[in-house]
Amino acid sequence: MRRSTLLKKDPHLTKTEIGLTTLFLGIIIIGLKMTPPKQKLMPPVAKRIPKDVTIHGDKRIDNYFWLRERDSQPVLDYLNAENDYTFSKMKPTEKLQKKLVQEMRGRIKEDDATVPYKFGTFMYYTRTEEGKQYDIYCRKPGSMTGEEQVTLNLNVMAQKHDYLVLNAYKISPDEQKLAFTIDTSGAELHKMIITDLESGRILDDNLSNLDGAVEWANDNKTLFYTKLDEAHRPYQLWRHQLGDEQSQDVLIHQENDDRYNVGLHRTKSGAFLKMSLGSNMTTEVHLLDRNDPLGDWKMVQPREQGVEYYIYHHGNYLYRLTNKDAINFKLVRQSITGGGDEEIIPNRETCYLKDITLFKDHMAVLERVEGNLTIRIFDFQEESWHALEMDEEIYSVEFDANYDWNSDFLRMSYGSFITPFSIYDVNLNTHDKTLKKREEILGGYDPDNYITERIWAPTHDGKKVAITLLYKKGLNLKGNNPCFLWGYGSYGATYDPWFSSNIFSMVDRGVVYARAHIRGSSFLGRQWYIDGRLKNKKNTFHDFISAGNFLAEEGITSPEKLAIYGGSAGGLLIGAVVNMAPNLCKVAIPSVPFVDVINTMLDESIPLTVTEFEEWGNPKEKDYYNYMLSYSPYENVEQMDYPHMLVLAGYNDPRVQYWEPAKWTAQLRSMKTDQNDLLLKTIMGAGHFSSSGRFDYLKDVAFYYAFILDKLGIKS
Repeated sequence: MRRSTLLKKDPHLTKTEIGLTTLFLGIIIIGLKMTPPKQKLMPPVAKRIPKDVTIHGDKRIDNYFWLRERDSQPVLDYLNAENDYTFSKMKPTEKLQKKLVQEMRGRIKEDDATVPYKFGTFMYYTRTEEGKQYDIYCRKPGSMTGEEQVTLNLNVMAQKHDYLVLNAYKISPDEQKLAFTIDTSGAELHKMIITDLESGRILDDNLSNLDGAVEWANDNKTLFYTKLDEAHRPYQLWRHQLGDEQSQDVLIHQENDDRYNVGLHRTKSGAFLKMSLGSNMTTEVHLLDRNDPLGDWKMVQPREQGVEYYIYHHGNYLYRLTNKDAINFKLVRQSITGGGDEEIIPNRETCYLKDITLFKDHMAVLERVEGNLTIRIFDFQEESWHALEMDEEIYSVEFDANYDWNSDFLRMSYGSFITPFSIYDVNLNTHDKTLKKREEILGGYDPDNYITERIWAPTHDGKKVAITLLYKKGLNLKGNNPCFLWGYGSYGATYDPWFSSNIFSMVDRGVVYARAHIRGSSFLGRQWYIDGRLKNKKNTFHDFISAGNFLAEEGITSPEKLAIYGGSAGGLLIGAVVNMAPNLCKVAIPSVPFVDVINTMLDESIPLTVTEFEEWGNPKEKDYYNYMLSYSPYENVEQMDYPHMLVLAGYNDPRVQYWEPAKWTAQLRSMKTDQNDLLLKTIMGAGHFSSSGRFDYLKDVAFYYAFILDKLGIKS
């Protein structure tokens, strides 16, 4: 059968050629009969070394605890073996991967620039060049007609590193110096570099082991920065004088409560620096006059468990966004000299007050109403409000770079699943919107070819979960389509429907893209978040399962055509879901998944453990232990069939240690009863956020896209 098929495929063969070919094939066949059969590619099997991890009288044995032995040869051998196996299994998709990369890269305008913003006397912007992986930071004096000055070219820096991420980019008040922080491993251990912008000279003030936050005082020679402890927690604020060694720097504050991080910002007015001491649920802010870098930091309000507040400065007032007696936050202000609070915006049950930005004569507020973000503008002179109208029913909007205190324009970013990322300037007096730039999508992209809509899925307890859809126009939505369902659901983080050109490599192949706005986010306000944390965490998983089931019940897809994805805490979501509802989907992609919940949260030496107690609970308390044990993916693997899974990890990841996905994969391999693929891919030179170069990142995306498409039977 195989021989005749081969011959029929080429009608241009002569009779002689056919005869020779037949003879040749016969020789091959004889040879094949004499050659031992090719061995089946077998997955690595992690050795089992039992370790007793009993607590609360609950006997538990962890067979894969040894995978935590970072940099040991057995661990490296295992991870490399898993990578080799994964790449071997994915080899048939290499052509598809390359095609996907070409598609995604083909939509990118490689030589591009951002909309410039005014900061001091210069206009600042970033640009990219064709073929280059990283941003180039630039400025021009006065206006965009001036001569360009390159302040930082990350492509030059990246020549010495396989991984490079810029965290802080801070121009001194006199605009003569630049302080920036970079991570060159993915471990999020930053170093600070200071350059003289006039000469281009790098100063000797190289500082290391930083969280990444940096701010200048107004004297142009004093810098403040935050430093990490052994558990990777930003716990100290330091003061640095240009020209000093790091050993000479002065410790301003050390936060000894392990639940709290130290944050550093400046007010938009430029008058104050802010030291924010915050846990997941509580904050305390201290202010420093930027004109007095050696002065005292003054506390605004003492910390009060469960009370969050954020400080903004305007003239003689401090504005405070707070949830004290206000679940969806309220806005109050008080005089800088003291006195009581004046309520500006009250708490509202149906509106979550997310953020504000202040100008000399105006204030803009960002609010979430029924899932959508809205912007209202307040005129201090007229004492009047105006709500901005948006162009679509389903969209995303945020404040963008607004550094000019005296500006009459609000800069905002806007987009949707079908509208590329756009920058608008809004006249604060007339409220007219001016489109400054819309991301140019190459390759013939036309938004009219696509539809986005929102549907609501009933849940296990009577709530309804929003699902935002994107699909190609003309597709029969109720036609049992392949579907890609994405979820997160933690920390109150809400992933709004921003544009991503990459996803169209799925959508153009007939895949329905769906994003579930499950509990644990703030999509429907703060209560929506509260109902998905601590001992309500299982609501997050049930919501996602309800979303997947609803998509199938509505005929949009079916379990055999559904792929699911989540990263980090979203990886925990996917891990819990495949245990709770293994038949929900055909394919699952848990990316950097937080799946070893109990063991990680019991180890306070691991980065983020103690600071996460307010999100997940402390398993040293038996009630929390029992609840977390009931859903932790690693502890709940069973002898049953699982979907096809590609597990993604970063070896240098400080947020979800590489061993969590590695241990979970090993546990799944030892228990699952199906023949479906289970692959583990660990990027050995990156951390939590995959590859850093914009084109290298596309290869990472194409890899798991190809896995999904292949398993859903979409081969081209």
